[in-house]
Amino acid sequence: MEGMVEKTASFRLSMEGIEERISSFRSSNKDCLEDKTSSFRSNKEGLEDKIVEDDVPNYRGVQAMPYIIGNETFEKLGTMGTVSNLIVYLTTMFNMKSITATNVINIFTGTVNAVPLIGAFISDTYLGRYTTLAIASICSFMGMIVLTLTAGIPSLHPPKCPATEADSCVTASGGQMGFLILALGFLILGAGGIRPCNLAFGADQFNPNTESGKRGINSFFNWYYCTYTFGMMISTTFIVYVQSNVSWTIGLAIPAGLMFMSCALFFLGTKVYVIVKPEGSALVSVVQVVVAALRKIRLKNPENPAISLYSYTPKNSINSKLPYTNQFRWVDKAAIITDEDEINSDGSPVNPWKLTGIQQVEETKCVMRVIPIWASGIIYYVPVVQQNTYAVLQALQSDRKLGSNGFKIPAASIIVFAMLTLTIFIPIYDRIIVPFLRKMTGKEGGITILQRMGIGIVFSIITMIVSGLVEEKRRHWALTRPSVGISDKGGAISSMTALWLIPQLALAGLTEALNSVGQTEFYYKQFPENMRSIAGSFFYLGLAGSFYLSSLLVTIVHSVTKGSNGHDWLDEDLNKGRLDLFYYMIAVLGVLNFGYFLVFAKWYRYKGRNTNVSEVMDGFEDEENLK
Repeated sequence: MEGMVEKTASFRLSMEGIEERISSFRSSNKDCLEDKTSSFRSNKEGLEDKIVEDDVPNYRGVQAMPYIIGNETFEKLGTMGTVSNLIVYLTTMFNMKSITATNVINIFTGTVNAVPLIGAFISDTYLGRYTTLAIASICSFMGMIVLTLTAGIPSLHPPKCPATEADSCVTASGGQMGFLILALGFLILGAGGIRPCNLAFGADQFNPNTESGKRGINSFFNWYYCTYTFGMMISTTFIVYVQSNVSWTIGLAIPAGLMFMSCALFFLGTKVYVIVKPEGSALVSVVQVVVAALRKIRLKNPENPAISLYSYTPKNSINSKLPYTNQFRWVDKAAIITDEDEINSDGSPVNPWKLTGIQQVEETKCVMRVIPIWASGIIYYVPVVQQNTYAVLQALQSDRKLGSNGFKIPAASIIVFAMLTLTIFIPIYDRIIVPFLRKMTGKEGGITILQRMGIGIVFSIITMIVSGLVEEKRRHWALTRPSVGISDKGGAISSMTALWLIPQLALAGLTEALNSVGQTEFYYKQFPENMRSIAGSFFYLGLAGSFYLSSLLVTIVHSVTKGSNGHDWLDEDLNKGRLDLFYYMIAVLGVLNFGYFLVFAKWYRYKGRNTNVSEVMDGFEDEENLK
């Protein structure tokens, strides 16, 4: 590739020399030389076209899809089937207290969501997407194998704890915990490579410069989210049922087998794939701006920065041209030219760690402006986190029987109602609500992205309030009415049906459909074009913060609310605790977070918006013309 580029450059220089000679003789033999010039140019363009054609990858989008979609489907089935019921596995097979299990799940899930940013950097800079996906898929498979062994080999987990002797359960030994941590570690490594690369790798198989390629990319995205939903549905129903009612060993071996099929399909398609070489991470350009600005922090900003600052844009840049904005003016100093700065003949800085162009500075500002909005998403998602942990524990101490045949809903399967709500609401929102709002507001999306995110935050607050009310009812029935049994952890099972948990789960699904989907779109549109893979990782990083914050809140509440009788709000037996007050506390945090969000949404300036010092951009204004 590099050799061909050098030959092309050399050929162009030769042609330029010939054309200069032709020009010097043109006056004496104009017509003849013009004919020869035309011939030379024709040959030049033909050779350049041939070189370009040789460099174009052989896109086989449709041929590659069976391997990639099959890989995605089995990977989602395997991963979701392993982690969706993990809290029940830890409390029943490893005899962990609910507090400990909740913290383990929150830290594990938080790390799973944090590492994709690292994975994206390694993929873009060193390994490329294909190699990263290959290594990550093997890691996920190894993690599922090790976790299955912890269930199948008696010496790798503590003995079963009878419900009547819950206070004298044998805890896991150091070796047993070591095996468990090894399994979770492999799963984290797998997620770190798969999450940031799978969508982008699938899109790599289509030519983005053709109409058929663009349609293929859109079709792939649709199939991707379809397989994601399908995987979640099967995992939280069939696989969870096998784990809870048949055998943990079989229930964990099924996802491991599915992950093996995912790996096999991925490698079978190797000869068909377009494998894009790593070109470096766009995050480096952001760091360069910050470093250059800090080096010149004592310099004064020029009076006319849009004119005075150093302007340079690489010829191969795919980013849209951005106007100057007056926010974060200290970052402008990275584009101030000093006597020490040197510039190459093509206009580029000799040392980009000391001098950067104003375009690069504005791209960095795009990322910096997004951060306060991103931070609001951390607290927003905490209520959703509770539906993956404490809602399952609520289900364990609720009546899960359906009908008269004694069928009992697996506790972890209850969260499927959140996914169903999300799946049903999105097409309704897109096909009915948006057109209706469009007629009222005249905006293409009905409402702006920030307005959609703000409504999602409101729904997250309502989710916690409803969760608290339902828990009050469940606990009241458990204490005042005959129980329907004893849970595995020794607490009485309330006669309240577990179906009462559906409202809070449905609300959690709505809040995700509004805010989480809105966040994804927001980052995609507001990040520079060459940072869109990082934009996806940015969303996951916010989820990681939510899980870590949830773990911190659980630890603090467990410690602070512990009374003289040894019980606290998050007691092992929910009937002796006050989970409802914990939910209300999160709702209060949500209200404060909503106020914070409104302030920064008002302050936010959409990418591409040109303002002067006195202007205040309303982030709730229509962004359609600023994309």
